[in-house]
Amino acid sequence: MTARPDLDAVVEALSGATRFVVTSHDNPDGDAIGSLLALHLALLELGKDSVMSLGGSTPLPEEFGFLGLATHGLVRAAPADAAERVLVAVDCAQASRIVETALVDRATSIVNIDHHHDNTRFGAVNLVVEDASSTAEVLADVFDALSLGTSPAIAEALYVGLVTDTGRFQYSNTSAKALRLAAELVEAGADPSKVFVEVYESTPLPRLKLLARALERAVTLVEGRIVVSELVRDDFEDTGAAEPSSEGIIDYLRAADGAELVALVRELPNGAATARKGSLRSRPGGVDVSAIARAFGGGGHRRAAGFSTDLPMAEITGAIVAAFVAAERDTG
Repeated sequence: MTARPDLDAVVEALSGATRFVVTSHDNPDGDAIGSLLALHLALLELGKDSVMSLGGSTPLPEEFGFLGLATHGLVRAAPADAAERVLVAVDCAQASRIVETALVDRATSIVNIDHHHDNTRFGAVNLVVEDASSTAEVLADVFDALSLGTSPAIAEALYVGLVTDTGRFQYSNTSAKALRLAAELVEAGADPSKVFVEVYESTPLPRLKLLARALERAVTLVEGRIVVSELVRDDFEDTGAAEPSSEGIIDYLRAADGAELVALVRELPNGAATARKGSLRSRPGGVDVSAIARAFGGGGHRRAAGFSTDLPMAEITGAIVAAFVAAERDTG
């Protein structure tokens, strides 16, 4: 449930300032991208001066291209006047996950809107609703408190965040409130069929080839209760897939019968800040994968988390297995 004092503080911060820069976390997913765009459009409708900024040069996931972030003014670096704008971070649990560090370093005020349970509350104003299905759901409450009407473009952006973070309304975070919100967004102009086709049925062939590599390399551990796979640099080069193409592959691994914990580790291009990135998923009622991710310096949700590391694959796998066994022992 949204804490009213925190919601009021965000409403006051958004109403009281005139210039904003909106950002999210590295390797943004559907909730990050949808929330980023929705808030930017909402600020513009409120008559504010808003800039969307995502650091780094890694291409955004192709399936969200239809949202047209570039058309709406997305920049990949901190604006020159960042120090004069309120920084609003959406769907970002730690300030360290904001790639463009200048945004944080120059910020005179930070508003933090999120739903991750391990959020560090790094903002001067923090609205973190841990039981919300998505940051998009949290923003819908913010917009309602601002008495802001939901335009079709905002509805579409929020719907993308909602549908992707609930796994097409199949994950355990799919609440009655989330389903009611989906209906409201459709009434406001979101097209579920269009979003489904764009996000889930417009897969480039290189991504399918990359998926084949991950499935072929998957191994089972602890009597089939853990599934681990790896993607190396050659996989991306051979298939012609960009690094963001690995997004969503782990969900295919999670479908393995008997798998309680799933890990996908991908090797990053030469020159990247770390050697590898890992994604973790678990079944409802299973191990808290965000705790495992935090041991690598990452974080996330109890059922879905990620991390970056320079450790070799063998050590990563060993640490995941050890953490799984330890968690089983502690809860047993």
